[in-house]
Amino acid sequence: MKRLLCVLLLAFSLPAFPAANGDERVLAARDAVQRGDRAKLAKQLEAVRGHDLEPYVEYWLLRLRLEEAGSAELREFLARQSGSYLAEKLRGEWLKVLGKRREWDAFDAEYPPLVQADQEITCYALQSRLRLADLGALDQARPLWFMPAELPESCIPLMEQLLADKRLGTDDIWERLRRLLEAKKLGAAKATAAYLPVGQAPSAKTLDAIADKPLRHLALLPPNFAASRQGREMALFAVQRLARTDPAQAAQQWEGIRDKFSAADGAYIYAQLGWQAALRHLPEALAWYAKAGSAPLSDEQVAWKVRAALRAQNWAVVGEAIGQMPKALQAQPDWIYWLGRAHEALGRQEEARALYQRIAGQPNFYGNLADDELGRPIQLPPLAKPAGEEVKAVAALPGIRRALALFRIDMRIEGIREWNWTLRGMDDAKLLAAAELAHRHEIFDRAINTADRTLALHDYSMRYLAPFREHVEPKAKALQLDQGWVYGLMRQESRFITNAKSVVGAKGLMQLMPKTASWVAKKIGMKDFQPGRTNDTDVNVTLGTNYLKLVLDELDSHPVLASAAYNAGPGRARKWRDVKPIEGAIYAETIPFSETRDYVKKVMSNSVYYSALFEGQPQSLKPRLGTISPKNGYDLPRIADLP
Repeated sequence: MKRLLCVLLLAFSLPAFPAANGDERVLAARDAVQRGDRAKLAKQLEAVRGHDLEPYVEYWLLRLRLEEAGSAELREFLARQSGSYLAEKLRGEWLKVLGKRREWDAFDAEYPPLVQADQEITCYALQSRLRLADLGALDQARPLWFMPAELPESCIPLMEQLLADKRLGTDDIWERLRRLLEAKKLGAAKATAAYLPVGQAPSAKTLDAIADKPLRHLALLPPNFAASRQGREMALFAVQRLARTDPAQAAQQWEGIRDKFSAADGAYIYAQLGWQAALRHLPEALAWYAKAGSAPLSDEQVAWKVRAALRAQNWAVVGEAIGQMPKALQAQPDWIYWLGRAHEALGRQEEARALYQRIAGQPNFYGNLADDELGRPIQLPPLAKPAGEEVKAVAALPGIRRALALFRIDMRIEGIREWNWTLRGMDDAKLLAAAELAHRHEIFDRAINTADRTLALHDYSMRYLAPFREHVEPKAKALQLDQGWVYGLMRQESRFITNAKSVVGAKGLMQLMPKTASWVAKKIGMKDFQPGRTNDTDVNVTLGTNYLKLVLDELDSHPVLASAAYNAGPGRARKWRDVKPIEGAIYAETIPFSETRDYVKKVMSNSVYYSALFEGQPQSLKPRLGTISPKNGYDLPRIADLP
């Protein structure tokens, strides 16, 4: 009855949608564009006149004809759709065509209105400036050379001009080559090597061989390998590559050849060894970082220097390593918090408190921890709810109407992009109205993400939606699971999209892998389970909560370990423990997988807010994180077949 009432209210309060056959025509148009069928697409365009998604069909037809469409026709569409997501998208695609054709006058006319230029378009814009002898374009292009990524074709002429003008030299080529090899970008590394002077460039075959079997390369080094830059660099590549799988063996190999290299090369290798050892929680990590001295470290390397120091409880090195970070990295909440902890451990209480106050109150893992350090309970801000007229006004926006229509026909990716584009520049009141609208349409992920954007007015009941209570609550109670934690995990897993499917095949609200779902169903005696039922809400929640209970029991009933296990597997969660007890916050910070590290932090922070909502009481994060017990030689799973 309650759901029926909501539906009736929506029918009277929101704009009417076009008839279902209009949606079918849009889907037919999408099929036509995928097949490149212009005639059918043109026919469908006439059939969808007046539909909210008519601009999409028109855009699809223009996109198929982009190479031959006249500028007047394209500009007419851009003018009619001015400010829209589709106008931005078409303008970007047209700019790439103009840049490729080197039609610079037209490019320069269309480039200024573009809001979000990607790297390809940015390089075309720099090319256009360079043709007018604006050498500042080369200054802006130069940093791109040192990015450990493959560059778009539009950037190559700029790089070649930098090389021709001697603004990039041989050392810079080797520097880019090193960075690409570190990032495992072999294709881009091979292309970069071609810019080296004749006789210095390693062959593609050599790079492939070292990447595949670095130890073999080191074992077969000729006595005079260090006589050439190429010989030295390939040996460095082999040691760096070997360190990714076996830092101790890489260090052993390095000690046998290090006298052939400069101090700078040695510092580079020790930074690599320290980084890879830190990722594996090896005790040698800090010693190797120390041998790297003042060698420049990447953001990732310096972050892992801090993490290695946290595991070792070496607060002096924690502070020193954070001081090595670029200012932008130092300003992130995680490093502000850990620097505060370092100051506190070293007796600098006032400095620590000042740092905690900078991030206290932020609705994230480190803001929560800073509140705890300051002795402030984590409380929900006053509830702000939009008025009915505000929701109607947002619902009438063309971009919102298009997004809702896209969600309705299950074009979710396009719907998200349209929705997010339309939210740009909205104040808190409009954002809360948009979140409410998404909630009414049961587009829970947009409701949450939209409410998350507010700065001064907040609705935490929307940020931390708790749908499907009738399914979740009884199962959490029956299994004696903390309901706030269960919801914190579900929010992170799927944002409550019932048919969510990950790139690796995890399904449903609790993102279960098929093998795990079948295993749990068998374990709990679910007789009627079929893999096709994994997305069913009740089945998914039943299997997900039971699996969560199994890993929780397996891992000392600790929610941090169980959260890590749910994302990365119980074996890894167990392996990441230390040989001594460590804080749950340090365990979370030093998880080697960036996805799992971020996941665990967000799940645990989410659980604080859900518990505050469910219990109506202030909460604290640090007690939830607790202490992680040490691993030992008998640290084996009690459930032998736990996936």
